Amino acid sequence: MSYELRDHTADVAVEATGDTLAALFAAVADGLTAASAESVPATGGDRFDVEVTAESREALLFDYLDRLIYERDVRLVLPADHRCAVVEPNEAAREGDSADPDAWRLAAGARGVPLDAVAAREIKAVTYSEMALERRGDGWYAYVVFDV
Repeated sequence: MSYELRDHTADVAVEATGDTLAALFAAVADGLTAASAESVPATGGDRFDVEVTAESREALLFDYLDRLIYERDVRLVLPADHRCAVVEPNEAAREGDSADPDAWRLAAGARGVPLDAVAAREIKAVTYSEMALERRGDGWYAYVVFDV
C-alpha cells in the first residue's frame, strides 16, 4: 500500500495503490493525513472508529474521506494511522446481513492526533472531481482530489 501527493490546480490530490480495496482506502486516508500535515507525531491521541455505508465503491471512498474530515472538525484531531475493512454487497448478503444487502460497507479506525500537536493545513473537502477508483492488475488504484 502506498500513496503520493500530487499537485493539482489550487487543490491537492492523492494517488494511491493497494493490494486490496481495504489497503487502498487506508492508503488514500494516509494521503489525506499527509496532505494535512507535513509531520505527525508517532504517538499520542486516542483511536476512534467510523462506519460508512454507500451504494458504490466510489461513493464509499468519498463518504469515508468526508467522514474523516468531519471527525477532524468535530473532535479537533488529525486522523492518522488508518485501518480499514471493506465489505462488498455480495459478501454482506453471504454473511446474512439483512440491513441492506446491496450496500458497500466500511469499518475503519484511526488515531486522532490533537490538532494543537501538529502544524496542520485545512483540507476543506473531498471532491468527485477527477476521482478514479479501479482495479489494476493484482491490486487497486485511486486518485482523489481534495479542496484546500
